[in-house]
Amino acid sequence: MAEVELLRCINCGREYPVGPRFDGCPACREQGTPSNLTAVYDYAALRRRLGSDLFQGQGLWRYAALLPARPDEIVTLYEGNTPLHRLDGIARELGIKALYVKDEGRNPSGSFKDRLCAVAVSLAPRFGAKVVTTASTGNAGAAAAAYAARAGLPCVIFTLNFVPLPMKVSMQSYGARLVATEASLDRWTLMARCIQEFGWYPTSNFVLPPVGANVYGLEGYKTIAFEVWEALGGLPDRVVMPVCYADGLYGTWKGFWELQELGLTDRIPKMVAGEVYGPLANALQKNLPAVASVPTPGTSIAFSIASGLSMQQGLVALRRSQGEALGLHDDAALLRWQQRLGREGIYAEPSACMSLAALAAQVGAGQVGADETVVCVLTATGLKDPAASTAATPPVPVVGPDMQALARALQGTYGFTLA
Repeated sequence: MAEVELLRCINCGREYPVGPRFDGCPACREQGTPSNLTAVYDYAALRRRLGSDLFQGQGLWRYAALLPARPDEIVTLYEGNTPLHRLDGIARELGIKALYVKDEGRNPSGSFKDRLCAVAVSLAPRFGAKVVTTASTGNAGAAAAAYAARAGLPCVIFTLNFVPLPMKVSMQSYGARLVATEASLDRWTLMARCIQEFGWYPTSNFVLPPVGANVYGLEGYKTIAFEVWEALGGLPDRVVMPVCYADGLYGTWKGFWELQELGLTDRIPKMVAGEVYGPLANALQKNLPAVASVPTPGTSIAFSIASGLSMQQGLVALRRSQGEALGLHDDAALLRWQQRLGREGIYAEPSACMSLAALAAQVGAGQVGADETVVCVLTATGLKDPAASTAATPPVPVVGPDMQALARALQGTYGFTLA
């Protein structure tokens, strides 16, 4: 493990002592640039360990030397070590050197949120947690519920009424107490009261303006970067991620930054944020000092990332990696990429397909070099919201034991011939 020396504001650099600090930097909040904190370690001591026992074992906790949980605190469902698939056919279609997708849907509860919650919940008893809580439309809630169950802690999740039934069931199946609100911000109001009045332990954001998820849980996302680096034997040129509040984007960037800080790499990949409405893209385009909210016209099939808000941590990660952000409100594109991935044997949630849709849009705009190696992160399995896929799949024909009827059904529905 790496003992956290202090917490530092991602935005202004002010330092705070280690403790249950989950509402960000008070100084930045007062100045109108709300920002999360990040854990700081003794990197000089870690550099001295290189070549010995820095990375050992399998999965997320292979990187325990760069994570804040002590060995006797670890709560695990054997998360991490997700596949990195090379997709040569799609790379040729896009006209780039190499394309890989990191399939985070293979984590225990089906999304990359398991990385955050494994670390966050591991530290919950240290801070006296009696109840784990989160605000979620599905993936973060399922992860929080699963790891709380593993830790023997009760879990209360604040969700939204419109969330699809499979998402609700996945959260409740781990024993979570699920409560829905009609308005999104009402979740944070209720959650904040429970944290302040009853000492509940949060894994997600709960303050407004938002700052981001549990500061210790964010460390779990670093392992995406570590796994990509080890699997490739080096670094890609760019990493594209679906982004809402930018917890995963920042954590992954920090992982690449730590590899550079430890002298294991000499650069950081360009981080790219694929958004629905584009608050980070707007902030970059206008060179804003802080992320401003943007309009949210219409609904999106990628509801889990469809927000007009994002957070300062995302802007920091993009700027420090000379990265880019793209707003893409295009359900049809997400479904096309979901189907295209299906032909590669991968079933990803529509929101997860934003990474490929954003990459394709960048390629179309001439922003990606033909010699680039790109990693797209697929944040969750399509099994989280199978109903969303029905818009791109035909009704299943029903036939009897009649070969002619079978031939007509296959030809008429799929354009497929028997012989």
